Amino acid sequence: MSEKKELSVSAIEEGTVIDHIPADCLFKVISILGLDNCGNLITFGTNLGSQRYGKKAIIKVADKFFEDEDLNRIALVAPYARLNIIKDYEVVEKKHVTVPQEIVGIAKCFNPQCITNNENITTHFSLVNANVLALKCHYCEKITTEEHLKIL
Repeated sequence: MSEKKELSVSAIEEGTVIDHIPADCLFKVISILGLDNCGNLITFGTNLGSQRYGKKAIIKVADKFFEDEDLNRIALVAPYARLNIIKDYEVVEKKHVTVPQEIVGIAKCFNPQCITNNENITTHFSLVNANVLALKCHYCEKITTEEHLKIL
């Protein structure tokens, strides 16, 4: 006779929970935020059931709160992610990420001839379409899509 057991992840006292990350983007988000080099307690789960997205991932980071630039980075790979700010074990604020109209120094232009790929110039994009991510390079005017997107 087997007994079904369920494991749960402990709550964090202070920090951030990033939820509704597409399961296949978990490690991109970890890398984008530099969590692979972070000394804080980090708990993550992937391929969790989601009625809205099928499968999702979640990241809990103790004692860390993210800046708006970090939210912009998350939005480029996980546009429906939500951040829950935790204080004293309670959610005190919820943030939805949104792709900003201007993206500076976050993404790489896919055009190998672009000046940003050949000289020390900060990338600069304008948002063309947030639904099917499309960014127009300020310098070469080529459109970088989600398929070719590389985060710096």
